[in-house]
Amino acid sequence: MTALDFHWFLPTNGDSRDIVGGGHGTPVGSAGGIRPLTVGYLGQIARSAEQLGFAGALTPTGAWCEDAWLATAMLTEVTERLKFLVAFRPGLISPTLAAQMASTFQRLSGNRLLLNVVTGGESSEQRGYGDFLDKDARYARTDEFLGIVKALWRGETVDHLGEHLRVEGARLSRLPDPAPQIYFGGSSAAAGPVAARHADVYLTWGEPPAQVARKIEWIRGLNPALRLGIRLHVIARDTAEAAWAEADRLLRGVSPADIEAVQAGLRRSESEGQRRMLELHGGSRDGLVVSPNLWAGVGLVRGGAGTALVGSHTEIADRVAEYAALGITEFILSGYPHLEEAYWFGEGVLPELRRRGLWRHPGGDGNTQQASIPFAGVAPTPAASPS
Repeated sequence: MTALDFHWFLPTNGDSRDIVGGGHGTPVGSAGGIRPLTVGYLGQIARSAEQLGFAGALTPTGAWCEDAWLATAMLTEVTERLKFLVAFRPGLISPTLAAQMASTFQRLSGNRLLLNVVTGGESSEQRGYGDFLDKDARYARTDEFLGIVKALWRGETVDHLGEHLRVEGARLSRLPDPAPQIYFGGSSAAAGPVAARHADVYLTWGEPPAQVARKIEWIRGLNPALRLGIRLHVIARDTAEAAWAEADRLLRGVSPADIEAVQAGLRRSESEGQRRMLELHGGSRDGLVVSPNLWAGVGLVRGGAGTALVGSHTEIADRVAEYAALGITEFILSGYPHLEEAYWFGEGVLPELRRRGLWRHPGGDGNTQQASIPFAGVAPTPAASPS
C-alpha cells in the first residue's frame, strides 16, 4: 500500500480547548480560555507539526479568519520543510495575479505551496466579497479560472474570453517549478467535472467509510487518476476511555443555544457537502457515533468538516487503514486545541502507522529515533556514607 501523507490545521481565527469560544464559565483552577491568534502561537503549531511528521498544514479561508496567503507566508520563515495548503477562492482576484502569487510563494518558500480551491458554498458570504454569482456559475468560473492559471504555469501566453473571465496577453515572467498541487473539494454535480479536469487531489469531509466509498466511485468515474484525501478532526488518547471522556468534555462545553444558532445557519447553506454533514447528526446530541470511532459532535457547532476520529491510538490507526483501503492517501486533520492534539496524534498514532508500514516521516529516519535522555532508566547512585 502507498505510504500515507498527513497534514495538520492552522487555526487562523484563534484556538481553544473547546470547539466554540472557549473559556465560557471555566472554573478557577481549570485550564481554558481563548488563545488569541499570534504569529508566535501559529509558529508553535507549525513547528510542532513539522517535527512530528506532518507533511503540510491547511489554512482556512473566509471572513471569520485571517487571510491564508499572508499568514502562511509569515510562517515559512519559522519552518523548514512543512508545506502550506493555502485555501483560496477563485474569482475574488484575477487568475493572472493568483498565478503570479502562487509562483512567488512557491519559489521563495522552497516549493512548499499547496493550493486548496474553495469555490464558495455560501452566496451571502460571497456577496460580502463583491461576488454575486450563484453556486453553479461559481463552479463554471472556477473552471475558467483554473484553466487560465494552469496555462500560465506552463509558460503559455493566454488570451481568454469566457463567460465569466477575460484576459489578454497574460504571461508570467517566472514560472513555478514544480507547479503547486491543487486540492479540490465539492460534493455537488457541478463540482465533480471541475475537480476532474483540474485537481491533483480530490478532498472529501469525514463521512462513514461506506459513504466515502460511494463518493470515490463517483469522482473516479470522472477521473481515475485523481489522488484522494479526507478532512477529519481527531481525539486520540492512550485508551479509548480517555478519548471518549474528552469527546464528552467537548460536548459539555456546547450549550443548546449554541447548537440551535449554528444549526439554523448551517441549514441555509447551499453546500452539498454541508448538507451531508448535517444529515449525520440531524442537529441532535443523540446518536453522534455514526460509524465505529467516528463522532459527529463537532458538526453540531462547526461548519465544514464536522466529524472526528475518536479512540485509542490503535483504534484510530485501524480507522485510518480502513479509509486507506478505499483509496484515501492524504489525511488533513485537526483537534482542540491544535497544539496539544498534534502531539497526541503525532506521538501516538503515527508510530503505530509506521509500524504497519503505512507511514514514514517526511524528514527521514533521523526524525523518528528515540531521544537519549540522561539518567533515564539508570539506577540511582547509592548515597555516600558520612565521613
